[in-house]
Order: sequence, then C-alpha cells, then structure tokens
Amino acid sequence: MTAPAATLRSSSRFAVDPAFLPWCGLALLTALCLLLKTEFPWLVAFPKEWTLPLAAQVNAVTDAVVAVVQPAFRALSALLDAPMRGARLALAWLPWPAVMLGVAALALKSSGGRLAIFALAALAYILLAGYWPQSMNTLALVLLAVPISTVLGFLLGVLGYVHPRLRPVLLGALDLMQTVPAFAYLIPLLLLFGFGPVVGLIASAIYATPPMVRNTMLGLDRVPAAISEAGLMSGCTRRQQFWQVEVPTALPQLLVGFNQTTMAALSMVIVAAIIGGFEDIGWEVLSSMRKAEFGQSILSGLVIALLAILIDRLTIGFAREPEAGPTRAMEWITPRRLALSLAVALAGAIAIRLGAPGATLLPETGLRMEMGTVNLWLLGLVRDYAWFFNGMRNAVLYCLLLPMRIGISGSATPAMWGFALPPSALAVYVALVLALAVLAMRRFGWRAAVAVLAAGLVLYTGFLGLPWPVFILAVALLAGQVAGLRLGLFALAGFALILVNGLWPQLVQSLYLCTLAVLLCLLVGGALGTWAAHSDRASRILKPICDALQTMPQFVFLIPALMFFKVGEFTALIAIMLYAIVPPIRYVEHGLRHVRADVVEAVEQMGATPLQTLLQAKLPLALPVVMLGLNQTIMAALSMLAIAALVGTRDLGQAVYVALGKADAGMGLIAGLSIAFLAILADRLIQAAVRERTTLPQSNSRKTV
Repeated sequence: MTAPAATLRSSSRFAVDPAFLPWCGLALLTALCLLLKTEFPWLVAFPKEWTLPLAAQVNAVTDAVVAVVQPAFRALSALLDAPMRGARLALAWLPWPAVMLGVAALALKSSGGRLAIFALAALAYILLAGYWPQSMNTLALVLLAVPISTVLGFLLGVLGYVHPRLRPVLLGALDLMQTVPAFAYLIPLLLLFGFGPVVGLIASAIYATPPMVRNTMLGLDRVPAAISEAGLMSGCTRRQQFWQVEVPTALPQLLVGFNQTTMAALSMVIVAAIIGGFEDIGWEVLSSMRKAEFGQSILSGLVIALLAILIDRLTIGFAREPEAGPTRAMEWITPRRLALSLAVALAGAIAIRLGAPGATLLPETGLRMEMGTVNLWLLGLVRDYAWFFNGMRNAVLYCLLLPMRIGISGSATPAMWGFALPPSALAVYVALVLALAVLAMRRFGWRAAVAVLAAGLVLYTGFLGLPWPVFILAVALLAGQVAGLRLGLFALAGFALILVNGLWPQLVQSLYLCTLAVLLCLLVGGALGTWAAHSDRASRILKPICDALQTMPQFVFLIPALMFFKVGEFTALIAIMLYAIVPPIRYVEHGLRHVRADVVEAVEQMGATPLQTLLQAKLPLALPVVMLGLNQTIMAALSMLAIAALVGTRDLGQAVYVALGKADAGMGLIAGLSIAFLAILADRLIQAAVRERTTLPQSNSRKTV
C-alpha cells in the first residue's frame, strides 16, 4: 500500500458526517443562550407582549358563525332528543331479568359459556350496587351513538378506498380527530347544541368514527385480488361485487372496527357527562369524586369498568373466529335460536309489565346507599397511613418531578433539597456528562453522544430553564434528519404557533410530565413484558390485568390516585402511568416472543449467558416492535393529559379544561391542537425511526465523527 493511498483511506475513515455539523452549530447557540439568559430573560420566558391574540380572533369568527348556524343545530338537537329519550325509556321499561337473559344469550353466542357467566355476574353486580338506571341511561347513549359512528365511518372508509387520492387528506383528518383531547370536542358542540345529553351523543358519535374509517379501509384493502377477480368472472356488476364479494370478505375487520368504535363511544360518553348533567354512570363517577366519596367512586368506577369489559368481549367475540372451533354452546345458539331467546326475553318483559306496571323490580337499597361506613373507613385509612402516601409523593416530587421541571440547578437549593451545590459539584457533573458522551460516541456513534449531552443539559436546567430557541431548533433539526424536511418544518411551525399563543409554560409542563410518565412506563412495563415473555405463568397473570386496564375508561384511573395522593402533579403522573403502561408490557412481550428461534439458538451455542442473549440478541431484534409500543405509550400519555387536568395540573390539558368551563372556543381549539401536534409529531418521528431501522442496513457509525 502506497503512502498516499494509506493517507486517503485514513482520512476517509474519520470523515465528518455532514449531519453532525448542524448539531455543532446548535451546541454553540445553546452555550450562548445559557450565558446570556440572565441578561435576556426572554430567552427562557417568552414575553406576554410578543403573544398574538389568535384565540380572540378565533372566538370572534366562532361567534359570528355560531350566530348563523346555531338555529339549525338546535333543531338537529331537538330531532335527536326524541330517539334518545325513547331509548332511555325503553331500557328503563325493560325489567332487569329480561335484560340479563338477552345479554347472556348474546354472550353465549359471541364467546361461549365463560362470557355468559361473566355477563350475568357483571349485570348482577350493577343491579346490587344500585346503579341499574344510570347504567341503562349510559347504554342508551352508546346504542344510539354507535350506529351513527358505524355508518358514517363505513361511508368515509369506502370513500377512501374507492378514491385513493383522497386518502392522505382523510388519514390526516383522522390523525387529528384521534389526537385532539376529548374535552376539546365538547367546546364547539357546547356552543352549537347547548347543555344536555344530546351533546354527549353527538360528541360520542364524532369521537368514535375514526376507528371505523381506518378498519373499513384496511379490511377492503386486504381483500385478496383472486376473490375480486372471481366475482368479476362470475358476471357481477361493480355494485354486486362490492356488496356481495368484497364487504363479506372484509367483514371480520369491519367487526373489529365496530368493536373499537363501541369502546370509543363508551369512553366519550363518560367525558361528556361533564356538560351532559343527567343521571348516567359518568355523572355518578364525577359527582362522587367531587364530593370525595371514595366508596361510591370505587363502586361506580367498577360499574364502568365492567360495562367496558363486557361490551368489548361481546363485540370482539363476534369479530373473530374461534381458534379451536366453536364450542357446543356456540353451535347450539344458532341465529334462529338467538332470535327466539331474545323474543322470549321480550315477551317475558311485556308479561311482567302488564302484570305489574308500576313495579321497578329493583332492590330497595343498593350497595351505594350503604357506603357511608366504607367512606369513613377509606378516609381513616388514608389518614392513618398519610405518612406513607405523603412520603412517597414527596419523594417522587422532589427527586423526579422537580428535577425534570426546574432541573438540578433549581432543585439544589436550601428551600428545595436543603442544600446548595458548590461550584466543584457542578464541575464534577459537567465532567461526568462529557465522559458519558465520549463513551457513547465510541460505542454507538455521534448521535448517542448528542443524546447524552441533551439529556445532561435538560437534567441540569430542567424543561422550564431550557431556552426556547434551543428547544425548538433541536426538535426541528431532529425531525428533519430523521423523517425529512417536511416534518422538520412541521415541527418548527407547530412549536412557533404554541409559542406565540402564550402556551409555552403549559407546553413545558406537558412535556416534562409526559416524558417522566413514558420513561417510568417503559422501565416498569418493559420489565413486566420481559418477565411475561420468559414465563407463561406470568403472561397468564398479566393478560387479564392488561385487558382490564386497556378497556377501562380514562376517568376510572383518577379514582385510586386521587384517593391516596389527593390533587397534584404526582396524582396526575400515577393516573397517566396506569393508562399508558399496557402498551410497553404487551409490545415487549410480543417482540421478545417472536424473535427468530434460530438466531437465539446460535447465540446460546456461542456461550452467551441468558442476560447477554436478552441484551445483545433478543432486544435488538425486537426493537422495531418495542418502538411501536413506545409510540402507543406516548399517544396514551398525551391523551390522558386533559383527563388528568381534573386533579390539578397546569399543562395543556388544564388549558383545554379551563377553556371548556369558560366556553372559550379559541383557547380550547389552540390548546387541543397543541396536544394533537405533539402526538402527531411523536408518531411520525417514531414511525420514521422504525422504517429506517427495518429497511436500511446498520451504518458503522464508529468510523465517522
């Protein structure tokens, strides 16, 4: 090898990656902002004088539009009020034995005897708890909202299937609908339709439409071409082929969409109880929480959970084929016999009503009327062990929440931690971060080093102390390098819009709260998922727990957190974690269980220990699936922000909730779109990272700086 050739190869070996240069410039800007933030406080706190009155302008436009269209919407509200009252009266008229018999027959046909027994037990609990009328009112809203959502979602899905050019616009609208907080839906509906249960019906129908649209397009796209061609060769017209060939083939996926639509409608009905104000189970939960009646809160929350699980199992049972074939009970319950059973139940209801028209057949006193003693016991329990709950809350608050919010520099003060950090400790911290960055660069490349430096900076300054120009440019640069220029510009425009609307402090609160919740969910959920992947017994134990957590409406998670830890950010953190911990458990287990067996065997034959096999073989191969779990965890955490606002946060969810109380459409829309922006940005970033890892070969990043 000649000397020039060796020199050329050596220089190319340590060539500078062009993507690294913008981060060097950003590092210089960061250092400059940190040095000047004392002289120029606007680098950290965006001045109110610079904000734009966009919310007021939106309100002006909204007021003008509402004044014109409100009569038409009020007429629609009156039109929908009649069938809703009819459904409520019909369910209230049906005796509970007839309802239980009908639901048991449906459960038997859907999934067999176990679900039928569970249905009877769940309905018996609702009856004995004294929440039967409230549950029937909630069920009436769901029974009316789901058909509207199903038909509307099916039509929109067919539109996207038939006209592929409209699909990007349709998918963008669906992303927006599914990421905007539920409370934000209620503000324009409140202005158009006024207070009352009709708002809950309409909000539920709108909120529950996107799952049906997505599953309709997915089911029709997956129809095999051979089946469609067979229909054409049989002489079918285009309409006959669609209705008699494609739709029946896509029916299982359509039923999955029906299941998800039903669950979304149920969860939204609970949220809509805030402005609905009528006697349903959501209002019972909300009123008992406001009165600190924890016994009634637990009882009514369990009613919601049982209803959600029962409806989920009923609908998903009809959507999927039994893996081991139908059971004897399911074979016996034919459609004709099912119709006969329902007819018998209806005839029995009519006979009961004719024989005793004024009888309610309900227990005179339910369990909720006997919960005074339980309330006192729970309050005594919380009081007696207040030292434990307060200690846990304060430990997390001062050791995790405050450092994430105001950083080590703000927490290490006599007022917070009881001491102040000397300059030598700061020097040690900087040296430690730099050493970790160098180690990360040698082991994983410059991107890992940048991540370590960014984490060290955020941990020192906190989210509140980080200069906003640095944060916005860093996220925009990351989005541009990971997913392209369009996403980078989208990130830049979104954060700029939040900034000029005066919502930057609320954004920072949302970011640090969700970041901490996601990290803890990944840590705890990842450990549980790894345990379940290596133990069938653990998997069987965790599966029903995850099913219950996944089907419970978001309101329910506030009850135990509020009962033990009162209002505050720690309570919101617990509620967010309870709602968002299921995806990491399930995706980690799924990813580890489906790693190629031959690769694992090869690694084990090379002498790797079980820990080495997990860390160096299984987890890297399962990383795309784990990243999808991270995506779902972030989506769940962001969607819980508006619900967690009920227990005293000061984030974007609180801005939406306050706007709902004031009927401020402008601020509610901007705050809701801000949460949707965060969700869409995180979703696109993770999807791009997963695509890059699964489609591109790993680059040897150690050879470039």
